[in-house]
Amino acid sequence: MVTNGQLARAKGLLATWLQAAYQRRDDVALLCFAGGRLDWRLKPGRARAWVERGVLPIAGGGGTSLTQGLAEADAMLAQAARRQQAQSRCLWLLTDGRSPQQPPRPRAAHHVGVVDFESSRVKLGRNAVLAARWGAVYLQA
Repeated sequence: MVTNGQLARAKGLLATWLQAAYQRRDDVALLCFAGGRLDWRLKPGRARAWVERGVLPIAGGGGTSLTQGLAEADAMLAQAARRQQAQSRCLWLLTDGRSPQQPPRPRAAHHVGVVDFESSRVKLGRNAVLAARWGAVYLQA
């Protein structure tokens, strides 16, 4: 996502969503995976007004397993479900779709969405396939 401004666009969308969550006093979590590692930028809890400190430093670059990242997010959602069973849990995946992996749908999420930041000339279409397989909302950035 580091080429063609996709990462900057993803950060802008993320900042907008986090600001709205802060204003609604929603609970949120932010897991970033890039460069071969997973990074909890925001542990599960109330949204905070930390957009500049939390979103701007997010780095891109492949090398992290999509399956591993989604498994980590699903585990966090399952833990949240045990604490607050009635709470609705949503998962949004912002990706350029370069990973060939097609992981299973995160089971602990009530609602799932995929935001497609693919911008290459030759479109692979993996994000649309993944969203359809999951029964998820699909949005093109």
